[in-house]
Amino acid sequence: MSDLDTLYPFGPHFIDLPGARYHYVDEGDGDPVVMVHGNPTWSFYYRDLIRALAPTYRVIAPDHVGCGRSDKPQRYDYTLAQHVQNLETLIERLELERVTLVLHDWGGPIGMGYATRHPANVARIVLMNTIAFWIPEIPLRLRVARLPVVGDIAIRGMNLFLCLALRIACKHRERLTPDVRAGYLAPYRSYADRIAHLRFVEDIPVHERHPTYAVLRRIETGLSALAGRPMLLIWGDRDPIFTPRVLLGWQRRFPSALLRRLPDAGHWVLEDAPERVVPWVRDFLAAHPVS
Repeated sequence: MSDLDTLYPFGPHFIDLPGARYHYVDEGDGDPVVMVHGNPTWSFYYRDLIRALAPTYRVIAPDHVGCGRSDKPQRYDYTLAQHVQNLETLIERLELERVTLVLHDWGGPIGMGYATRHPANVARIVLMNTIAFWIPEIPLRLRVARLPVVGDIAIRGMNLFLCLALRIACKHRERLTPDVRAGYLAPYRSYADRIAHLRFVEDIPVHERHPTYAVLRRIETGLSALAGRPMLLIWGDRDPIFTPRVLLGWQRRFPSALLRRLPDAGHWVLEDAPERVVPWVRDFLAAHPVS
C-alpha cells in the first residue's frame, strides 16, 4: 500500500459526463454530505473529514473535471457554469436528497450554484474560507497568474500555483509532511495534468465583461433563498486570498450563521487545524439533524 493509499483509503467511483469521467468518493451510509473542493486541490483535502463523518453519514466528495482522479481533457468547458452542472448531475444520478454541502475555496460558488438552483434539496451548509459573490478586489498574484503566456508557463509548465499554495495556504507548515505534500501533488505531475489549475484562474470574473461574471451574480442573487438553512462558517483569519472582507460578506448575507474563527490558520483550514475543524463540523451536523 502506498503512502497515498494510507492517507486517502477510499475506493474510486466514477460517472460518465459528456467529454470526461468524473471521479468521486462515496463512503458510509446515512444523510448525504457532499464536500466540494476548490483550486488547486482535490478531494484529498477532505480526507480527515471524510473518515470522521463516514461512520454516521454518507459522504460524497467529487473531483472536478480536470482535478484529482477525474479525467483531465485538454479541450473542455472549464467554467463555473459547467462545474455547477457537473455537480448537479452527480447529485441527481446518485439520487441524493436533503444534502448537506461542505464547501471550500472555489467549491463555494460551485456548491452554492447548485444550492441556489435546488434550495429545497439543501438541508445544511458548511463554509470554509470560500466565496459565492462578486467583489472587485482580486489579489495581485491571481491577476499575474491570468496573464497570457505567463500563466501557462507558471501554472502548467512549472506547477507554481500548486507549489505556492503548499507554501502559503497552510500556516502550520509542519503539518504538510512529505506524504501530505505528495498527496496534493500526485494528480498533477505533468503540463497536461494541470490544465484545470489554469482554467480555474482564468475563469475568475475580474470585471463585468467576463463571461462568468453574470453566472456568479446570479448565484449571489440566489443566496437569499438559503437564508433559513443551518449554516456553519469556519474561517482561517490568516488567509491571504479570502480576507476578512469576504467573511463580512457572508455575515451580512447570513447573520444567523454559526461562526468559528481560527486566528492562527490560513486558507487550508483542514490542514492547519483538523483537530478543531472536524469536531466543529461533527457537532454542527448533530445539532441540526435533517428532518
